[in-house]
Amino acid sequence: MKKGYLIASSLFLLLAGRVEAGTLTVKDAISMSLEKNHLVKAAGYNAAAARKGIEIVRSNYYPALSFEETLTASNAPTQTFMMKLDEARFSQDDFKISNLNHPSVWQDFKTTLSVQQPIYLPSLSPLSKIASKEAEKSELEFELARQNTAFQVFHQYLDVQKSEAQFKAAEKAVAEARENLRLATVRTAAGVGLRSDELRGRTHLSQVEQQLITAGNNLALAKLRLGITVGVPDDYQFDVTKELGNISPPASNAESVNLALTARADLKKSQVEIEKADSAVKLANSGYLPSLGAFASYQLNSKNVPFGADNDAWIAGISLKWDLFDGYRSGSERAKAIAERSAAQELLESRTNDVRYQLKESYLRREETGKRLEVARYAVSDAEETVRLIGKRFENSLATMLELLDAQTALNQARANLVDTEANYILAGGRIYYSAGTFLKEMLK
Repeated sequence: MKKGYLIASSLFLLLAGRVEAGTLTVKDAISMSLEKNHLVKAAGYNAAAARKGIEIVRSNYYPALSFEETLTASNAPTQTFMMKLDEARFSQDDFKISNLNHPSVWQDFKTTLSVQQPIYLPSLSPLSKIASKEAEKSELEFELARQNTAFQVFHQYLDVQKSEAQFKAAEKAVAEARENLRLATVRTAAGVGLRSDELRGRTHLSQVEQQLITAGNNLALAKLRLGITVGVPDDYQFDVTKELGNISPPASNAESVNLALTARADLKKSQVEIEKADSAVKLANSGYLPSLGAFASYQLNSKNVPFGADNDAWIAGISLKWDLFDGYRSGSERAKAIAERSAAQELLESRTNDVRYQLKESYLRREETGKRLEVARYAVSDAEETVRLIGKRFENSLATMLELLDAQTALNQARANLVDTEANYILAGGRIYYSAGTFLKEMLK
């Protein structure tokens, strides 16, 4: 039987893939995930891209300067006429009817430097505000990714702790099953026991050894999952602290609700959506207004060489554009923006109600888990005493092996339930902070 236990332990070490070295605290794990987790990094890049969107819109306030060099060749009467004029090569012979109607092929190198300056564009201000709100929204999504990842790490960290405790409970169950089998073997050898008791003990030992193998697998996978979320290589060696400790959220649900309404990133995001929709309405209204801009250009014309200067000229002016009718597009865009604004307002109300419910549920579940934890602890204590008493009775031939194994199985289940309930109680406390939107702040204190 000892051989089976050694096989189970060796298999666990093999599946774990390494010998643990060093301790990773939950605070360290969360901090590492905020730097290395791929989803957090992606959200950060999206936020950076959205900030650049503000600069893109604001670039429309600045003059646009362009340079162009073109070569044109033609024998079209109007084209050759204008090219000769631009090059200051027009002569009296060009007024001849035959030359006007059937000119020879002519070419022109034109060098142009142009500038355009918006003076009044009614769409720029709302577009700039929309870009700013989009950037603010991306920043809040980045914060949401940080909060969600931190809570995920917290949850997985608890899973590792729970898996370790379950593995140790499985080891203890194997040791106790070996002791029960030893007692049965001794009684059989002394002629006071039954061969069937020994067989039952051996079967029970095989079962708990299989459970030990599964517990080892679960622990290895829990660590691997935590490592992936934290963003460390597969061969990163770490161990977790033995106990995470209790989390004490605010005692008042009303206090947490008030905190959540100001701290939750998703609620802030919904408010930003409303403000963005307000700017979209202003953008739609700008379609009814005129735009004003200035322009100027300087050009060189040459017949034979690029960038040449047979002649030069300039032009400058101001343009006013007013779309008087656009097929009811502006009205439809305005109605669409108003509807989207109403939708954003309704979503904010819905999410606010969800937050209130989530916090109420979190408090109730934590209270429920706390009561279950007390019961689970008493259950383990009672089950241990039951096994002790039946074990004594079995040694004195007052109880059967079946009764002892039933009591031992109940003890193993009580221990597993206690480990699970302890982890769930700590998780319930963290979930209150998560629902209030302050989880990351509280965990990194």
